[in-house]
Amino acid sequence: MKAATELRLAILGAGGLGKGMMQRVEQTPGFKTVALVDSTGYVWDEDGVDCAALLPLKSLNSYPNAIGSHQAILDLFTVHADDIDVVFVALPNLPVDFIPSIAEQLAEKTTFKGVIVDALKRSRAVELMLALHDVLAQNHILYITGAGATPGFLSTVAAVAAQSFVSVDHIDIRFGVGIANWEAYRATIREDFIHLPGFDADRVAAMSDADIEAELNQRNGLIELVNMEHADDIMLERAGICRRDQVTVGGLVDTRNAAKPIQTTVTITGKTVAGQTASHVLTLDNATTMVDNVCGPALGFLRQGVELHHTQALSGVLTSVDLMPKGHVTTSTAPNRQTVSA
Repeated sequence: MKAATELRLAILGAGGLGKGMMQRVEQTPGFKTVALVDSTGYVWDEDGVDCAALLPLKSLNSYPNAIGSHQAILDLFTVHADDIDVVFVALPNLPVDFIPSIAEQLAEKTTFKGVIVDALKRSRAVELMLALHDVLAQNHILYITGAGATPGFLSTVAAVAAQSFVSVDHIDIRFGVGIANWEAYRATIREDFIHLPGFDADRVAAMSDADIEAELNQRNGLIELVNMEHADDIMLERAGICRRDQVTVGGLVDTRNAAKPIQTTVTITGKTVAGQTASHVLTLDNATTMVDNVCGPALGFLRQGVELHHTQALSGVLTSVDLMPKGHVTTSTAPNRQTVSA
């Protein structure tokens, strides 16, 4: 991958998060969105995709010169792999191995040699991604997983804040999300449903949009999530910050209002040198949205990834927390730190 004045970004997924990333890139120096993919095909423009023209579209096939395809990601990278520097994955992760399978295909079936960042949430999905370390390293791809808001922004904050303590007792992440129209974030809402009592990936996959909306109506548009299967736990354990059973993640999502129903916080509780129990609490301002807190950090991790890829020839799979100060907790899931030179 050649260094460029503007990093050429491909966004995989054109829902609320994918389009939000396009808007963020428009205001962020150093990046240019050259490709966007959805289930109908892809758009490509080496001069930069027209954000204003794309935002109102429900599918990419309405965009001028869009390429229709049922395997849009492979088709895009078959033609343009060498013209893309970095990738942001904003795809729905249903089934749980969907995004890991995409990463494996990019490594084994295309010539892409750049940096990929995702906003994966579920623990099992991140575990599957970590298992691809050797495959991606051998193909000179650096992949940073769990690099959105949570896991990502909040878990990395927790990793740094934990350094104040001799030992960590508990890390609690609680998020509030406001969405004016749930249909703009269908994939995200579907993934949230998986964490509700009585639901699983198979049941959610079988539900129509009408089924989802009916369920939301019964809940007055609110989704309360408790003790979620979120990869913050395995990422913090992997980095030696604490055991995974000391991490809890939950939140409240309002699918009818843009305002957050609760503030987003991360609380790190531990023991000081003097033996006292103390807590650090970070509270996110309610004015920041999912786009701000997912896409902004993701771009930061892409920049960091490019630096590591260029200057240290790092390849393989890391989590966002692996890029933070380490802890000293020894667990059975200690990470494989080996990487392969490009």
